[in-house]
Amino acid sequence: MHGLEPAKAAQIKAAIELGYRLLKENPELKDSISSPADAADLIRYKMQALQQEELWVILLDTRNRMLHIEEVYKGSLNSSQMRIGELFRAAIQRNAASIILAHNHPSGDPTPSSEDAALTHAVVEVGKIMDISVLDHLVIGRGTYVSMKEHGLGFA
Repeated sequence: MHGLEPAKAAQIKAAIELGYRLLKENPELKDSISSPADAADLIRYKMQALQQEELWVILLDTRNRMLHIEEVYKGSLNSSQMRIGELFRAAIQRNAASIILAHNHPSGDPTPSSEDAALTHAVVEVGKIMDISVLDHLVIGRGTYVSMKEHGLGFA
């Protein structure tokens, strides 16, 4: 940015990263996740800056408190291929009661694609079988996000 020296920019980035790590590693610092905005706040600063599409899974306990954030897949510039079963591995290992999916669109436009809706629907159905609730799927763009559940995409 104009007027911001590289050293100061590095300090700001380091402070943001430190706050992110503290929140990620200390879920007791955060009350339960009660809205898509709460979930987006956990991840959007880091995800919106990614150069490739990535899919993360936020693992939650029975009170919707974050247990862990698992970075599951890294795709290409605009797509990510994955096996649905892999999304639940960490949830099973950490005994999560529910999950929230999140992936970024490197273009900055968080508008969900038809593939995003199809993936969400499949994950929700597998979650029902595995008794792990899929609470939402967030698409992260630059400075904003879309909750697929709020838009009725992939959730029946």
